[in-house]
Amino acid sequence: MTNAVAPQHRVSFDYWVPYALLAVGTVTAAGSARLVGMTTGEEYVAGALVVIALVLQPALGRPVRDLPVPNRTSVTLYFVRWALGFVLGWLNPFFAFYAVTGYYSARHQLPRRLVLPGLCLTAVTMAGCQIGGMPPHSAVLWLGFVLVFGANLGMVVLLTRFAEQEIAHARTQAESIAELARTNAALQQALDENAALHAQLLVQAREAGVADERRRLAAEIHDTIAQGLTGIIAQLQVVANAPDLATARTHLERAGSLARHSLGEARRSVHNLAPVALAADGLPEALKKTVAEWGERTGVRAGFTVTGTTEKLHDEVAATLLRIAQEALSNAARHARPARVGVTLSFMGDEVTLDVRDDGAGFDAAAVPVRTSGGGFGLHGMRARAERIAGSLTVESEPGHGTAVSARVPLVRDDR
Repeated sequence: MTNAVAPQHRVSFDYWVPYALLAVGTVTAAGSARLVGMTTGEEYVAGALVVIALVLQPALGRPVRDLPVPNRTSVTLYFVRWALGFVLGWLNPFFAFYAVTGYYSARHQLPRRLVLPGLCLTAVTMAGCQIGGMPPHSAVLWLGFVLVFGANLGMVVLLTRFAEQEIAHARTQAESIAELARTNAALQQALDENAALHAQLLVQAREAGVADERRRLAAEIHDTIAQGLTGIIAQLQVVANAPDLATARTHLERAGSLARHSLGEARRSVHNLAPVALAADGLPEALKKTVAEWGERTGVRAGFTVTGTTEKLHDEVAATLLRIAQEALSNAARHARPARVGVTLSFMGDEVTLDVRDDGAGFDAAAVPVRTSGGGFGLHGMRARAERIAGSLTVESEPGHGTAVSARVPLVRDDR
């Protein structure tokens, strides 16, 4: 058997029960001494052995109380207790109450190879007591002794087998519980590491997003505002050299038109700079306002729909989807000339999907390069935004049949 320190309830039972059994055996033996034919000398011997058993009991219980068991001391003391019980049972069979101690202490005080021999010796004592005392005085009593010993031994073997099965089951259960605890600990560690990696991913996405916003704004200023200002300067230079007032007025009007157009582009760029709409509203409300304002500005019929159970998203996820929607709408206004645009935000378990569909001119998606030579902020920019937060972006389009842009990203909740 494996060495182990006995539990507290096992300690109390092994230590105190022998006292009670010895007391019961002593009282019943004293009351039946004349009945079983004990002589005065045998009574004195039994009394002395009872005193010895009482004196030795602290030592007999010590291996169970204080030391890992079984050990050499516990084995010696087990057989000392058996010898006391055997002699007392020989003198008076009612001392079987004390001898029975060997049955329940064998598994705790003896190594595995000695358990069965120890139980057999105890069975000998119990069988002798049960037939009325040792030694048997006739062939019938010897036959009875053999039969009773066999019955005792059979019950001992059977109960020992059941006990070992229970111990094995308990050990297997304990190992399963320990393995489950280790698995739970490993899972918790993996979850903690995943949360840390996800937080790091969002931080990196935020930093990359800032750099992309700067490049996008620089490109927009170059493509719209800077070009408009260049046109205004050119028109004013013509005005300065105009031969007559009518020519000057014409170029002044062109300069004014360019200035108004550039102002509109500047306002649009400022509106798209940061997710200002997310400061007060969640993503669904921000997208609804963005789609409505885009429709009013372009004159295109635009609709917005939300499906699934709305969740409060992490700022970076919400900002990424809002940016993708703004870029898709901007592309539709510049290139598709649609009559109708639909934007759908779908919450689907652990994912969020944004779909922007238009019925515009469409294009050959396979013919569009993965990245423009100028590092533009069209399809590549939207795809890069989605991928930075472990998402993806797909584009379906066909000339004359409109365009569908779909962004799918993990649903990361805002736990603040």
